[in-house]
Amino acid sequence: MKSEEIKFPFYAKITIFIIGLIGLLAILYIAQSIIVPLVFAVIIAVLLSPVVNFLVQKRINRIVSIVIALLLTFIFIAGFGVLLFSQASRFTESWPQLVEKFTEIFNDGIIWASGYLDIDPEKIHLWIIKSQGEIVNKSTAAVGQIILGIGTFVMIAFLVPLYIFLILYYRPILHDFIHRLFKEDHQSQVSEVVTQIKNVIQRYLIGLIAETGIVAALQITTLFALGIEYAILLGIIGALLNLIPYIGGLVAVALPMIVALATKTSAWYAIYVLVIYYIIQLIDNNYIVPYIVASKVKINALFSIIVVFVGNALWGIPGMFLSIPLLAIIKLIFDHVESLKPWGFVLGDTMPQILNIEPILKKLKSIQPS
Repeated sequence: MKSEEIKFPFYAKITIFIIGLIGLLAILYIAQSIIVPLVFAVIIAVLLSPVVNFLVQKRINRIVSIVIALLLTFIFIAGFGVLLFSQASRFTESWPQLVEKFTEIFNDGIIWASGYLDIDPEKIHLWIIKSQGEIVNKSTAAVGQIILGIGTFVMIAFLVPLYIFLILYYRPILHDFIHRLFKEDHQSQVSEVVTQIKNVIQRYLIGLIAETGIVAALQITTLFALGIEYAILLGIIGALLNLIPYIGGLVAVALPMIVALATKTSAWYAIYVLVIYYIIQLIDNNYIVPYIVASKVKINALFSIIVVFVGNALWGIPGMFLSIPLLAIIKLIFDHVESLKPWGFVLGDTMPQILNIEPILKKLKSIQPS
């Protein structure tokens, strides 16, 4: 007796899908302290895998090869961190002067606004003092969260290298485990999907590193040419913020504009920063991203923005950086599963061809009846 396939109505499928999605998001949010370091570790392990393979091919012990790859990564990150910290320390020393200068500009703005809008300047100052009190109270309440966040960061800093080492060491077991999850008939397709996912992660991350370096160099050169202080710090921060699609670029240009307003005698420098940063953004969007990054990950702008906000809501800033690579992996899986291909299509940026009937009509008109 053949077992009959159970068919659910459309509303039941939608309900099950929504409940499952809510459950998945709840798990991702609750277990973020476990999942986020593990996701970072998996991505970095995939990125370091070619280095480990290269060293193993040179007949270096596998454990030693993994340690060397991790050591090189640590040296690179530590060097970058020292540079960033030294620039941030210099910025912190000059912070009081910046605040004083910006306060003068702000007071001038209040006087101008009060005259233009016919509002008593005293009322504006009282509102500012009240707002400052509320901000101080909220900041005091947030100190505990900041300390907790620092503790979480330290824990992740210790966990991620350990995860990376274990993932690289047990990679053959993990690779074999993925194949054993599927039937023999699907082994070739599984191998293809796993290989493509690995290639996407490697190429995408290498592309992001290259893009970040190029954008940082352009921004630092621009700020040095304009004589804006803290050019290296602002350029690096701007390049890192640029990794967050669409949103990071706005914050990246706001920071040097504020510094330009606070340190320069003319407001034109802030306008110069805005214009040149806009040109850099055009170069990034039209030349750097298409040839270095976007060619590896075909995700349309709509879902890129949505997934960045979802990533921020679930995991904060790390979620914003992880959102696009994870969505690219999901799309790649969708593209190789027949029933999920429509979802893969809607995530991509391939526009369907629109049928142009004008040539057909012209051809029909040119045909003379016999």
